[in-house]
Amino acid sequence: MLEVNGVSRQFGGVYALRDVRLDIAEGELRGVIGPNGAGKSTLFNLISGHLTPDQGTISFHGTRLDPLPAHRRAALGVAIVFQAARIFRGMTVRENVMVGAHASTGAGFLSAALRLPSHAREERLIRARADAALGRVGLRDWAGRPAETLPLGQQRSMQLARALCADPELLLLDEPASGLRAAERQALVGLIGELRETGLTIMLIEHDVAMVTRLADRITVLDLGRVIADGTPAEIRSDPRVVAAYLGEEVPS
Repeated sequence: MLEVNGVSRQFGGVYALRDVRLDIAEGELRGVIGPNGAGKSTLFNLISGHLTPDQGTISFHGTRLDPLPAHRRAALGVAIVFQAARIFRGMTVRENVMVGAHASTGAGFLSAALRLPSHAREERLIRARADAALGRVGLRDWAGRPAETLPLGQQRSMQLARALCADPELLLLDEPASGLRAAERQALVGLIGELRETGLTIMLIEHDVAMVTRLADRITVLDLGRVIADGTPAEIRSDPRVVAAYLGEEVPS
């Protein structure tokens, strides 16, 4: 489904990523881990469309993503959950989630401005999708509350519901457990596991290695901008290059 082929990105002459290659199969949950400064966030931003590569290509179902802006990628079926909470203040939880469907709407500005029947029908469908997404993340009872009143754990769940409202084919998660308490983290792990069981393709970038090894089918490990390992969780746990990267040691040649 997703192919990252020889992607590099520099900042001020320093490589954040260098010749990164990975393929994600349909229905797979791919974990991406690495120590601080490994290039995880840069890779996420290149796939999501918030950065462009200096070299290499990124393809989704064979369509080149790297020339496309973020909103065009969303229309193709790529949804994003960022690490930092992104809330539209002054709007309800439901309204925040409904925003996620904007890339797939078709009624257009004129029908919305004139309140034509096509807009009303689409609005009802989006509202139903938003309520269904809120139900999947356990926030149905919070739908009418102001979004900014949600605790952090529920804010993350709301962002996930917003992504699901777009009915994506690929879900990108950027450290979704960051800052969560233990109970919230466990609930999130359960929710991601349930989404995986539905066949949704997921790319999970996380610093919590235990969480990733519990959820992922395969794991890609970055260090200093390069892929140093790629394999099953069992293979990654026993790879000396991964152990060395996290402990700051050199692997004997």
